[in-house]
Amino acid sequence: MATTPSDKTTLRVTGVLFVVSALAFAAAATVLSATFDWPDILREPAGVVLPAFEAGGAGLVWTWFATAWTYGLLAIPVLLLPAALGLPDHPALRVGTWVGAASVLLSLIGFLRWVFVVPPLAASYVAGDATGRAAVDAAWTAQHQFGGALLGEHLGQLLVIAWSVTLSVVILRTRVLPRWLGAVGLVVSLLYLLNQGDILATAVPGFPVWDLAGLLGSTGWGLWVAALGVCIVVRSGRGGPTARASAPAEGVV
Repeated sequence: MATTPSDKTTLRVTGVLFVVSALAFAAAATVLSATFDWPDILREPAGVVLPAFEAGGAGLVWTWFATAWTYGLLAIPVLLLPAALGLPDHPALRVGTWVGAASVLLSLIGFLRWVFVVPPLAASYVAGDATGRAAVDAAWTAQHQFGGALLGEHLGQLLVIAWSVTLSVVILRTRVLPRWLGAVGLVVSLLYLLNQGDILATAVPGFPVWDLAGLLGSTGWGLWVAALGVCIVVRSGRGGPTARASAPAEGVV
């Protein structure tokens, strides 16, 4: 099937947005790590986190804001991807796309609570007496476990892993993108999944944790997203999607 100029444009825009979102989020997260010891500080108690957050001032709040929305940008290419690849009616990819978009939303909630929820808690904790700090500690723990561990980390990560696995299998089955990209996607998704041990340990003391899973999984997944974008941009320069013709012969996942 011939590729139209609009097909190529959608493909190119999708690829560029994957690359931009991956690199922008990596930059923002690097600043956050350098200025706030993220993500290690997420497992510290309120007595450590809240004074450090208050000391960071407005600059730290804006860093969290940038981190949140550079990750949120990922939702756009995720939603564009099926049409860009010429697979708008592929059932598995269509479901996976909405799963991926939902994962970005959940993670965005987890990030943005540092902009809208944590600042008043940190200010109250630093200014309060022993009784006030105990109350803020309880409030901090509740919102941190719900908005952070449950929504942002547990559900957000599980859903984005499901999207990555679905997309990787589709790539391997249809060959709409290089097969090595699909294989690598499965590997980094497995590594990222192992980070769930650290998250579950916040609710189930003693749950097995592999300390390197978070670093290797998140870094590997971010590089894979950037590689996905590059492969899509390269494909746009070679004539765009051809999956409309090949997908039925290959079957669906």
